[in-house]
Amino acid sequence: MNTDFGGLKPSDSVSTIKGIGPKKEKAFNDNGIHTLEDIVYIFPRSYEDRRTLISISDMKVGEEVLVSAKVVSKRSNMFSKTAPLSLIVQDDTGVCEVVFFNGKFLDKLFDIGTYYTFYGKASKNFDRNQLIHPQFAKTGSKDDIRGIVPVYPQLSGISQNEIRRIQRELKPIYQEVEDFIPKSLQESINLASLQYSLENLHFPTDGKKVLSAKYRMVFSELLTLETGLMYIRRGESDSKEAVSFSCEKGEAFANNLDFELTEGQKNAWQSIKTDLESKKKMNRLLQGDVGSGKTVIAEMAMISAASEGYQSVIMAPTELLAKQHLESFKKDFEKYGFKPEILISNMDRSEKKRVIEGLASGEVKVLIATHAVLRENVVFDNLGLVITDEQHRFGVNQRKTLSSKGEAVNVLVMTATPIPRTLAVILYGDLDVSQIRTMPKGRMPVKTSMANSEDRARVYGRVRDELEKGRQAYVVAPLIEDSERIDASSADKLYKELCKDFSDYNVALVHGSMKQEEKDAAMEAFAKGEVSLLVSTVVIEVGINVPNATVMVIENAERFGLAQLHQLRGRVGRGSEESYCFLITDAENEIAVKRAEIMCQTTDGFEIAEEDLKLRGPGEIFGTRQHGLPQMLFADLSRHGDVLEKALESAKQIIKDDPELADPDNEALKRRVKAMFGEEIELAL
Repeated sequence: MNTDFGGLKPSDSVSTIKGIGPKKEKAFNDNGIHTLEDIVYIFPRSYEDRRTLISISDMKVGEEVLVSAKVVSKRSNMFSKTAPLSLIVQDDTGVCEVVFFNGKFLDKLFDIGTYYTFYGKASKNFDRNQLIHPQFAKTGSKDDIRGIVPVYPQLSGISQNEIRRIQRELKPIYQEVEDFIPKSLQESINLASLQYSLENLHFPTDGKKVLSAKYRMVFSELLTLETGLMYIRRGESDSKEAVSFSCEKGEAFANNLDFELTEGQKNAWQSIKTDLESKKKMNRLLQGDVGSGKTVIAEMAMISAASEGYQSVIMAPTELLAKQHLESFKKDFEKYGFKPEILISNMDRSEKKRVIEGLASGEVKVLIATHAVLRENVVFDNLGLVITDEQHRFGVNQRKTLSSKGEAVNVLVMTATPIPRTLAVILYGDLDVSQIRTMPKGRMPVKTSMANSEDRARVYGRVRDELEKGRQAYVVAPLIEDSERIDASSADKLYKELCKDFSDYNVALVHGSMKQEEKDAAMEAFAKGEVSLLVSTVVIEVGINVPNATVMVIENAERFGLAQLHQLRGRVGRGSEESYCFLITDAENEIAVKRAEIMCQTTDGFEIAEEDLKLRGPGEIFGTRQHGLPQMLFADLSRHGDVLEKALESAKQIIKDDPELADPDNEALKRRVKAMFGEEIELAL
């Protein structure tokens, strides 16, 4: 690289800038800024329009104003180091007082009879116009403050003026900062160059140019992100011809149901059918709220596979859910001559051996399983379809392990956790996305209301009313045991309290510290109707189907995220009776109140997920920080979904053409990906 420009280059330390000594260097380093390129990448968060000078007589209190005026006098206490400096300035229309508290040290910067430009908020002192602590510069000097002025993020120990001054000094090296997006891609999508973007973001002269520069930066961040994720997952795609089979029997099954598929189910099935009947391997994410009918779609696909001689497996996150699937699948599959089997850790050894042998011989065509299916000794004879249920409970590697048990196996990923489309593209960028947005006919939305601790007697009165009708109820607490540090109800305390208050009913307790057998026993008793009131922590977030449960009480609702609240509410409203959810909270926190209001206003999980994204940001939702999702400077995933999809498309093409990013045109992008993901990505550099 050319390193003219006073010998400076982007990789140099910030200490190479004139005027930055050890103390200021430490301030930069403490803010995560070590090189000149790091400074170049400190972008403005907004701009101030200082292009129009106004007359002193036109100043309005409270408005930001730009005036040019001559200093006619200055006053300060010569015996005090902390005295204010007061200037009287004037233009052709009037006089203004400019005040700098503790500003005596500024005295030498102002000469009487010289014009200065001031920018600040106008105020009044008696009848005189006043500016307090304005920004200033000698009118016409190189430091003039007029123009469109960038406002940078607040950095501890570094002033706005310092950042602006340094950016001016570094402007010549913008040409030396590596543009990591391949030229061919920039030209094909008409993307601004990095140099153009840096110049127009730091030194804007035109609004359209700023927008073009911002788009470039949003796209480049998202392209880097998606290229990294595509690189990580590059081994998952399979160029071999996939297992394909007719879906005629699956459609016949749907036509013989005692209800009609919703529009959402029909659309989702059409996409899945197209995938399964093609030679292209299916990699599809099926999103749908609790109760939207995803399991029926899974059955249609599995019946189709079995009818064509292929094995299929659905992997559930809990043994209870697997057992529930087995019960419903038995009724549906036996009509077609297939006997679904189950494979879970907690089963008789001889039964487990029989099922594993049946899978190896091809005799078992339909399997419902938990993580137990991932073991090396589980081998399939002719696996054609893999389905994971509640995908967010499984990692990418588990999905990969399961699908690798067959050759070019079709993969369907299902989740009842509605994910904003933008996050779905990031977390499951290698999957096609289908959504079921409609609910079955007759399904009534759960009536949700907010209550405070003073309303608890009324809320539990409603619970008793439902129990007296023969219904069942959930009560959810954020903690297992009481805590001195956290002001919140515990499941243990509530259980003891409700055992007394509802002594005429069976009350059970479920929480994460219990043994699995104890949890399963309590949940099964609730499912069978032997328990009327189940007190729990969030372990029931993904639970079993209990259509008779019509009330959900969530204590200290402020301690749960929107996605969790929605998942918990999804435990009720699964039958034909009207159901209720009560959010008990005394919180006055703005976000907590907003969450509760959103829950009361809508039962649409996708709408709730989008609101959650806006409230919390992508890093906190569904544990995406645990997925290694890097921080974004420019991209806002709640607003830039269209740019994300374009970036994903480009990233897929780049990795398809150059899986190892070994092409010289991709070397800079490879370095950028490594910088974004750090040690979480293995790139041979």
